Amino acid sequence: MTQNIQQTGLVDKLQVRRAFSNAADCYDSAAVLQREIGNRMLERLDYVRLQPKVILDAGAGTGFCTGQLLNRYKKARIVGLDFALPMLKHVQKRGRWLRRPDCVCGDIECLPLASESVDLVYSNVAIQWCTDLNKTLDEFMRVLKPGGLLMFTTFGPDTLQELRAAWSEVDGTRHTSDFVDMHDIGDTLLQSGFADPVMDAERMQLTYDNVRGLVDDLKTIGAHNASKQRQRGMTGKKRWQGMCNAYEKFRVNQRLPATYEVLYGHAWKAQSSQAVQKTQNGQTFVPVQHIKKLSDQL
Repeated sequence: MTQNIQQTGLVDKLQVRRAFSNAADCYDSAAVLQREIGNRMLERLDYVRLQPKVILDAGAGTGFCTGQLLNRYKKARIVGLDFALPMLKHVQKRGRWLRRPDCVCGDIECLPLASESVDLVYSNVAIQWCTDLNKTLDEFMRVLKPGGLLMFTTFGPDTLQELRAAWSEVDGTRHTSDFVDMHDIGDTLLQSGFADPVMDAERMQLTYDNVRGLVDDLKTIGAHNASKQRQRGMTGKKRWQGMCNAYEKFRVNQRLPATYEVLYGHAWKAQSSQAVQKTQNGQTFVPVQHIKKLSDQL
């Protein structure tokens, strides 16, 4: 039986959209980590034999990666998609006046694009804000042309582990969003019919003078706790101070770390609609005659 992967606690999509809309004008000032992850994923395209004609930047944000894709693929049509309209106003400014990205306001869980219309789906730290990972990957599969590539990054469960641990010493309320395990994402890629899925992870850290600096950065980029089970209202001074005191045990060399588990993934849509077949129980079977063809695309 196929199991849907949903974010624990369920993501409040309205809250996420509102937060990113409000953060649009200041996002780039604090999105150091997001740009670094995006650059590392772009470097991985150096090893992919693909000359896409249409590229979808799914969850484009302010369009940093959209602009990089414009520079890399000079003959391709680049579509920047985000569900926060104020973000797209920044995406529109990327590139040069003779070659700008197309902008679409839409949700990656229900893409407003035609089936088999995209050669490359590129998504940098966006799918963690989806409520249903299966539905999201099914949509990516639908819009990809046969032989097309999905390349994405997201955050794993150990992200912000210090902040989560510090809050756990104060109360039992959810204060950070939850993230899906790398192996579950890999399984879901197979369930959606993708071929040759590859997942890997690395840990990255930002450091701060104090907890306030971390929390302010998260607010600046719109990365609020989006769980529907999050605490509503203001955090009391006593609980806030208790959390800050608990966080101090992680201090190293006079700096407080914030750990991010960064997940990288890519997978292909088979050249032929017959190359990958899905059964009702979610198992995926690849005919032997297609195995070499799929591996040759990398």
